[in-house]
Amino acid sequence: MQKIILIGKPNVGKSSLFNKIIKKRLAITSDIAGTTRDTNQAQCEILNKKALLIDSGGLDESNEFFKTVQANTLKRAGSADIILYLVDGKKLPDDEDKAFFYKLKKLKKPMALVINKVDNKKDEERAWEFANFGLKEVFNISVSHNTGFDELYEWLASLLYEPFLRADEEENLEDFLEHFEQNQEGEFEFKNIDENHIKVSIVGRVNVGKSSLLNALVKSERSVVSEVAGTTIDPVNESLEYKGKIIEFVDTAGIRKRGKIQGLEKFALNRTEKLLEQAQIALLVLDLNEGFNELDERIAGLISKHYLGVIIVLNKIDISEYDFDKVVKELKLDRFKFLAFAPIISISAKSGKRVANLLDKILEVFENFTQKIPTSKLNDLVQNATKTHPLPHDKGKLVKIYYAVQYDLAPPKIALVMNRPKALHFSYKRYLQNQIRKNFKLDGVPLILASRKKGEKYEA
Repeated sequence: MQKIILIGKPNVGKSSLFNKIIKKRLAITSDIAGTTRDTNQAQCEILNKKALLIDSGGLDESNEFFKTVQANTLKRAGSADIILYLVDGKKLPDDEDKAFFYKLKKLKKPMALVINKVDNKKDEERAWEFANFGLKEVFNISVSHNTGFDELYEWLASLLYEPFLRADEEENLEDFLEHFEQNQEGEFEFKNIDENHIKVSIVGRVNVGKSSLLNALVKSERSVVSEVAGTTIDPVNESLEYKGKIIEFVDTAGIRKRGKIQGLEKFALNRTEKLLEQAQIALLVLDLNEGFNELDERIAGLISKHYLGVIIVLNKIDISEYDFDKVVKELKLDRFKFLAFAPIISISAKSGKRVANLLDKILEVFENFTQKIPTSKLNDLVQNATKTHPLPHDKGKLVKIYYAVQYDLAPPKIALVMNRPKALHFSYKRYLQNQIRKNFKLDGVPLILASRKKGEKYEA
């Protein structure tokens, strides 16, 4: 498992960031400089990728004890895969920070400068002073205000290769591989999916037209439609039969920015996430008339977190002037890179224009979501892909993929059984994912690749 280490001088917020990323209060936080003197570590999930996060002791040379803590921190940095160097955005950069930073830069590892405590415009202006560190990857965040994390997480996820699997998924994968190696063609039972019942959640921020879309899809006034933001509080279920399939829609409560969630809407936000846990496909509704913002990205992140099939729905084409190609480029290359596989459909929920196209697209995405890829075809593809672009060596040693096999569906999950699974670089993994997508119908669904060692249990 790849290691991410948090490094910085005392009292810059490393332990608070550590707790934020692992979603637990494991590290002790305090205003007293030097509270963390050793290293804490915990497994974390970042946009569906798995990593080991390390919280290090502060870099300080004020006495012999802290010099020992610093030496230990620098040693741990040498064994890490990614370095996040944290600084205090309330202060100007100093020579000591630069000296520590350039020491770490010599390790030639992926590294980002994370400026914490950027809480307002004045802090943002001050943060520009850190530009002279000369690093491209710079992220302004505020752990206390929970802002600025989207770009940081996206950068980290681009460097991580191991998908985050729950304990039951890990166990299922290991059981499958053990069975497959003993029986070759498997006969292993995938999870039971009702192929005639599709569960679809309609999600988006308030007032983007989710309720209007549900009414247009089921052709009835099932949801109350109003210009008042937040009209829908409770989820509204409605089913229809289409081409022999039952499609069950859930119109979820609109999601507002955290500071605007009040009373029942806070409860509705929690229920929305729980509904996504039960859904198979999400319709992410965006408002063309208002444009897109950070909140849309957070909602998209919820969809990605639950490995759902997804269709991006651009609503209100009847009152918007837009360039479709330009919008697609903004969404897939900028805002929603992690949902680049999602089809995009523009509609008017109010007039019903192009809404019918959504039903066929839902059936298509569901078929892709639940498909079983033949092992022989999958292995032919992987063999050809590795011939065209051979796997990079690992410290002079040959890296091989013995075989590839689908071990689960909804969404498709594929195991790459290798001699050196930890040597599979994220860029090569992305190359294989692209090749698989080109040759099999995977429009609208995430594709999970998990590398494992032949004949052995995977070691985290």
